[in-house]
Amino acid sequence: MTTAVTSEPQTREATRSPWLMLAMATIGFAVNFWAWALISPLGPLFRATGSIGTLSESDVALLVAVPVVVGSLGRIIVGGLTDRYGGRVMFPIVSGVTIIPILFIAFVALNSYALLLFGGFFLGVAGTAFAVGVPFVNGWFPPEKRGLAIGIFGAGMGGTAISALTTVKLTEQLGAKTPFLITAAVLAGYAFAAWLIMRDAPGRVVPTTSLTSRILANARLPITWQAGLLYAVAFGGYVAFSVYLPAYLKAAHGLIPADAANRMAGFVLIAVIMRPVGGWLADKLGAIPVLATGFGVVVVCAGISAGTPPLRGIGTLAFLAMAAALGSGSGATFALIAKVTDPSRVGGVTGLVGAAGGLGGFVPPLIMGYVYGRTDSYAIGLWMLSITAALALLLTVTVVRRTATQGQEAR
Repeated sequence: MTTAVTSEPQTREATRSPWLMLAMATIGFAVNFWAWALISPLGPLFRATGSIGTLSESDVALLVAVPVVVGSLGRIIVGGLTDRYGGRVMFPIVSGVTIIPILFIAFVALNSYALLLFGGFFLGVAGTAFAVGVPFVNGWFPPEKRGLAIGIFGAGMGGTAISALTTVKLTEQLGAKTPFLITAAVLAGYAFAAWLIMRDAPGRVVPTTSLTSRILANARLPITWQAGLLYAVAFGGYVAFSVYLPAYLKAAHGLIPADAANRMAGFVLIAVIMRPVGGWLADKLGAIPVLATGFGVVVVCAGISAGTPPLRGIGTLAFLAMAAALGSGSGATFALIAKVTDPSRVGGVTGLVGAAGGLGGFVPPLIMGYVYGRTDSYAIGLWMLSITAALALLLTVTVVRRTATQGQEAR
């Protein structure tokens, strides 16, 4: 692939602190993920109040899923654009463009299911911020620190928790437009600050081939599909549990909604904390041992959970252990990509792998709901998770290990 070193003067970039750039990227990721998750907490509220008509569970699921799917698939294109134009340009663009559907929803769509779907489609742009941040952060850090740095950036996925904790409360206390207007204002402030403060890493290599050709070339790399499968299990599992865990806890363990939501928040917090830890461990021990250990923990704990043990004790420990394993696995996956992928292609590979992770989180809740509807039990779904993690473990210690060794030798 033909590349060219950027001709932009490097004096200003060289004066920037890598840790400042990491902080700005992490804030941008969190803010955009906050926006990406605005509709999800409101789905049950829309159904309960009937403000946009009578909705079925399928209607609510579609409303929540549209931004997730668009944001996941959009990472493929945005990752390639980030390789070409850099994070300093793409972070303000993604943040600024996201403001448009937010304002559309606030002022036009809140009384119409069809218009909410339309606005939610374009709100998916916010979910592509992940594919901007990974190559941006990767360029600022040496190989031995990239796992930790990208893991810290990945903790910005906690932005979804901001939405979960604030959207419904703001809607009920200050009106339906309020959470959207606040988020739009925060995004505008961040886009302005990012343009002033952020700089791409000195010596960034700019690809000169077309976006389509780079996407196709990146898709043919072994690390792309291998990391995509691992991330679909690790991050997809995190997304699935963060979405579906309250429903599971209410149905399987009889918890009240508030208690179920609190336990879900604990699951999310553990996973978010463990993501940078997983990246750091990958720097120190290698990504393969961290991934293998994480998937092994999921195999065991999902099997334990399939037996519906009491939450006071082993039941809670099993879910928290899975949260830690899935979070660390997500961080280790991108540490692996950073170590074996040419820097000029990290954005494109990240986009494809990130898309796989987002879509991986979309499928399990559908399976769990379908299985429960047919059997009144979540055991089959949890055993399927255990088997899937076992297959990911086998892939990690065989094919992925070989690819990692060959890639590091080539680098």
